[in-house]
Amino acid sequence: MYSSITKKVIMSLMGLFLITFLLVHLSLNLTLIISSSKDTFNLAAHFMGTNPVVKVLEVVLFGGFIIHIFWGIVLFFQNWAARPHSYAVWNHSQETFFSKYMIHTGALILAFLAIHLLDFWYKSRFSGGMPITQIDGIKYDDMGQLVLDKFKSPAYCSLYVIFLIFMGFHLDHAFQSALQSLGINHSKYTPFFKKFSRFLAVVITIGYISIPIVIYFIL
Repeated sequence: MYSSITKKVIMSLMGLFLITFLLVHLSLNLTLIISSSKDTFNLAAHFMGTNPVVKVLEVVLFGGFIIHIFWGIVLFFQNWAARPHSYAVWNHSQETFFSKYMIHTGALILAFLAIHLLDFWYKSRFSGGMPITQIDGIKYDDMGQLVLDKFKSPAYCSLYVIFLIFMGFHLDHAFQSALQSLGINHSKYTPFFKKFSRFLAVVITIGYISIPIVIYFIL
């Protein structure tokens, strides 16, 4: 129904949207370890969970994840099926190390996302039993305490960090690859985009990893 180019463009646009979400989500989560109390994080979490505009964007976000993952899987199997079987050794000389394993790191990120949604998003929206806190005399779900309790577990904290490292591997190639699929590919600028893609991957990964590490060892 769609050409490979169209699929790559759709997947790239969704990928760029998800990178933007990761940066916004990171800025919110960092307040938990930067602020002197959980109030800023809990107020922001309450706003994100109750604001109607954010709820619509939440649906868009889930749609973006599904589209990005779906087309990634489709393109992987299409490329695999089109690969010449007569080649004894496949030439990866034009690929980076991380680009060879985008589908594999993507699958691990999917597993990580499922765990994350069950532990935080689903519990806060549907399962009940959330701890409660008061801010200026008003009761709020204490999402901050839930996060703190989760990351105080050495097994959970370690697993989370491992998944985040794989997310960093995936992101290392993501930004530059998305721009290339959108036709933004020039000998003068592509080296910069590759470096910027790695910079983004490092910043996002270290930022997210710092949260469970600081909570477990310091808070």
